[in-house]
Amino acid sequence: MATAVGKKFPNLAVDAMNELGDTFKVNVLEEAINNKKKVLLFWYPKDFTFVCPTELHAFQAALGEFEKRNTVVIGASCDTPEVHFAWLSTAKDNGGIEGVTYPLLADSNRNLAEVLGILDITDETYNEETGTYIKEGDNVTYRATYLIDEEGTVFHEGINHMPVGRNVNEFLRLIDAYAHVQTHGEVCPANWEEGKEAMGADAKSTAAYLAKN
Repeated sequence: MATAVGKKFPNLAVDAMNELGDTFKVNVLEEAINNKKKVLLFWYPKDFTFVCPTELHAFQAALGEFEKRNTVVIGASCDTPEVHFAWLSTAKDNGGIEGVTYPLLADSNRNLAEVLGILDITDETYNEETGTYIKEGDNVTYRATYLIDEEGTVFHEGINHMPVGRNVNEFLRLIDAYAHVQTHGEVCPANWEEGKEAMGADAKSTAAYLAKN
């Protein structure tokens, strides 16, 4: 499976839903380029499940931090817009995501998820009797995350298995690091955080950094 890093994000429009109950099309590549913003796109397996609402609320809680960094947050799964709206209308203390204000992609035809290669199909066998392919797995997405720059290029991609929730702060750190590279032309060493020393991209700078750290 090829990585998306260093390439333009796929140029595809997908149905989406917001907290007002509006269905509309979102093209993630155009969101980045047309608005000159970074985009954080995170996929989760299913609405009305267990780890998923904790992640959606965590991204909502950090929305101000992403906005400060000129970054749009978009959630995504293979549920339909109607199911998204039902979940958006369900209270947090009842397992819902009421209060989430960023758009949720509804990739129910799996066009974008298939292009990205993030569906949990573990095996596919051909049934000669029926002339059909039988899939093993729920045919939903893993917890995949994409960070896309203002030109529509992917600069980070990560995929977690279903049971493992993400650390929202790590994406803020990655955005800070990439913005530092864009602004200063320096590279960011391991565990770099905003305000820490970065490095020149040459052997002398690396040696000097390692000598101090």
